[in-house]
Amino acid sequence: MPILEKHVRSTAGLATELRFSVMRLRRRLVRERHPDNDLSLTAMAVLWVLHGRGDQTVGALATREQVRPPTMTRTVTALGERGLVERHDHPDDGRQVVVRITDAGRSIVLADAARRDRWLSMRLEELTPDERDILRRAAPILQRLAESEQTL
Repeated sequence: MPILEKHVRSTAGLATELRFSVMRLRRRLVRERHPDNDLSLTAMAVLWVLHGRGDQTVGALATREQVRPPTMTRTVTALGERGLVERHDHPDDGRQVVVRITDAGRSIVLADAARRDRWLSMRLEELTPDERDILRRAAPILQRLAESEQTL
């Protein structure tokens, strides 16, 4: 067995191949953003979290996006100035605020998702049914990897 083929069959080789493929797919999906969307990827990630998980504190958003709270405060402030999120008093802790997505923010998330999903759906149609089935089974595994809290 050639050394390169043996490397790809190892866990480390799979990690390298998977990392490269996922990064390239992510870059490709970023290029498919809605043309009217000028928000940063961090701002879009915040809107996605609020859309999918509901209201969050700034601290929870910072933890989820792995940024410092002051950085997240700036992002939330910028989104608020554009009318994409609202801040509300925290019901139990007067020192915190809860961030909520607005209808305008939700519209941006849904338009952006629809455009990217259309592109990816067209690419998936180019695959064989067996290839699509493999990806269908791999999707929850990739999600689990993405949500892992373990670090080096």
